[in-house]
Amino acid sequence: MRAIIFANGELNYHKDSLKIDPGDLLVAADGGARHCQALGLVPQVLIGDFDSLEPGELSAFETQGVEVIQHPARKDYTDLELALQFAVEKGYREILVLGALGNRWDQTFANLLISASKAFAEVNIRLVDGPHEILLMRSGQVVELDGEPGDTVSLIPLCGDVHGIVTSGLEYPLKRETLFFGETRGISNVLTGQTASVKLDEGMLLTVIIHQPKGE
Repeated sequence: MRAIIFANGELNYHKDSLKIDPGDLLVAADGGARHCQALGLVPQVLIGDFDSLEPGELSAFETQGVEVIQHPARKDYTDLELALQFAVEKGYREILVLGALGNRWDQTFANLLISASKAFAEVNIRLVDGPHEILLMRSGQVVELDGEPGDTVSLIPLCGDVHGIVTSGLEYPLKRETLFFGETRGISNVLTGQTASVKLDEGMLLTVIIHQPKGE
């Protein structure tokens, strides 16, 4: 089971590239509902305080049978975090987030770091923004990366140094090495084939894949 969450940032994703399986749960976080509408999709759930939607828009989604979960404007969590909490409570452990980045740097940083919350420690959250694919790795994890030769892979330590990193399928391999927090050694590695793997012993690692445009 997978949940796909549409946030209210800028959506850089082409409809033809978005493969939705029958079992996927579509969740719109407030204004993310407009992204669904633009793609010709109807979310099963619409959640948020709805400060980004007009009453008429909200009513239109309700008419289509969308489950609407409204929270007060004065709340402790962003609409995206509320949507993530909802998906996790429903048992989803694979979550794709679209439209999470944009012009507001505060929300963009918060959305990039949201996977580091203890509440999502057992969840695989992947943010996609156009050619960028972003995921967080934790201690002991092994992640397989899919792409094409020449795709860029950057490994960015979070919350301190990351130890025991082992990679394969990258131009500049790491063999049980440490990437230090605040340093840039892990930036701009390159995929040598269609797959690569990253393993770490201890720490948190933000992994970013930048896929080359098709045909280049």
